[in-house]
Amino acid sequence: MKIPYMKVILLVSIFLSLPFYTPAQFTTEGVQFGVQFNGLYPANDFSKEDLVGSYELSYLGRAFFRFEIIEGLQAELGGGYGIYAGKDLVDVKYETEIYPVDLRFVVSPFKMDSWNPYFYVGGGAIRYIVKQKPASVSKYPVEDNGWTGYYPVGIGSQFRLGDNLLFEINLGAGYALTEDLNYYDKQSSAGDAYASLGIGFTIGPEANDDKDQDGLFRKEEKQLGTDPLNPDTDSDGLSDGEEVNTHKTNPLNPDSDNDGLNDGMEITQSKTNPTNPDTDGDGLDDGEEFQKYKTNPGKADTDGDSLNDYAEVTTHKTDPLKADSDSDDLNDGAEVNVYKTDPNKADTDGDSLKDGEEITSLKTDPLTPDTDGGTVDDGIEVRRGTNPLNPDDDVVKVGVPIILEGITFATGKAEITPESGETLQKALRTLQTYQEIDVEIGGHTDNVGSSSSNQKLSQKRAEAVRDWLIGNGIDPDRLTAVGYGEDQPTVSNDTPENKAKNRRIEFKRVR
Repeated sequence: MKIPYMKVILLVSIFLSLPFYTPAQFTTEGVQFGVQFNGLYPANDFSKEDLVGSYELSYLGRAFFRFEIIEGLQAELGGGYGIYAGKDLVDVKYETEIYPVDLRFVVSPFKMDSWNPYFYVGGGAIRYIVKQKPASVSKYPVEDNGWTGYYPVGIGSQFRLGDNLLFEINLGAGYALTEDLNYYDKQSSAGDAYASLGIGFTIGPEANDDKDQDGLFRKEEKQLGTDPLNPDTDSDGLSDGEEVNTHKTNPLNPDSDNDGLNDGMEITQSKTNPTNPDTDGDGLDDGEEFQKYKTNPGKADTDGDSLNDYAEVTTHKTDPLKADSDSDDLNDGAEVNVYKTDPNKADTDGDSLKDGEEITSLKTDPLTPDTDGGTVDDGIEVRRGTNPLNPDDDVVKVGVPIILEGITFATGKAEITPESGETLQKALRTLQTYQEIDVEIGGHTDNVGSSSSNQKLSQKRAEAVRDWLIGNGIDPDRLTAVGYGEDQPTVSNDTPENKAKNRRIEFKRVR
């Protein structure tokens, strides 16, 4: 009775193997050479229910070459020698020499590093020579030697023993297109077969493969500690090979220089040196510049104002993205290094003139509110048309009113506030210096309240200033106080700011 278990093995092997095909990482490019030794169990018309009963020593030694077709798929060309032996129906031994040659396709379905499961299918031919014929007489004609086609199929796995050496174990079957291997044909069936269990060794250029295509061979990656199956071990956007061979960065650390930017970002976005935390040497880490301050980490002075970014951020508190932080028409570097003005204050000396205007146009001193020392601030002189570089014209012109900016009063009252002292002192110095002049002190209000009340309030405020000057030594005959109320606004009373401008004290020389 013929046992159909060989057909079962063939069908199960194919059925289990086919669904799992995906590209694999264990196999290598280049040519591999291997040897195998297989124990065989013949399957033919002599097989019995008791499998051991028909078994004699059968084996197949085989050598092969493998080369990769595509990732995960290899072609294998091999050949060998073996003995196909057993006992016939009356327990007489038969023995046949076999010389199989075949082409197999080996599929590695999983991404493994230390072991590699695979399955194979193929086709080829067997040269057979019957050395010892069975006692049982074949019902149909048979040949004692010749060639026949056959199909090998099976599953197995490789285990890595070293960079270049692999150990293999496999379970397979071979199906021949003849009944002649045991020199017996009882039912004119399809053919003789065998099951095999084998071990072997494979050698090849395993240490020189680059399965993750990152530019590093497996052996190099083992030395570095990187993952040979992951092209970007540290997930920084650069392949391990780029990091090691081109950029000299650490493929195990996504931020080699610990500057807050990963290596890939430094190469592709910030254009900085991933091995130097401060590419431009300005004292700020590349990560701070790129992410926090938005400055150029490849340029020490982003805004080109002659101050490096670190000095602007930490020392001067200026804007490293704006060359003129206070918009006074002088760049920050010139203010700090040349003019010693405040780069964050457009009017360093508080004379109501921008530092840039004083330097470039008026030639006045931006650090001194009264450049010519004539008791009148530069801004007042410019607005009234006198020369802020000539103290002789600081004296008030006849009939030309001058607003004494800075003299303020309590709301709705004629009480001078303490903040008015500096302006009053300047007025006092002018009257002390030029004793020949007489001055009218004019008081003005906004339009809040009645006209009569505003006139009275302005008169009292003008008199309060006159009294202060008299109290500080000025002859009363030189001073006249006049209240104009709301009748002479300098600007429209349509906003709080404009109303504040209309509430003022003016000096007007009358002699």
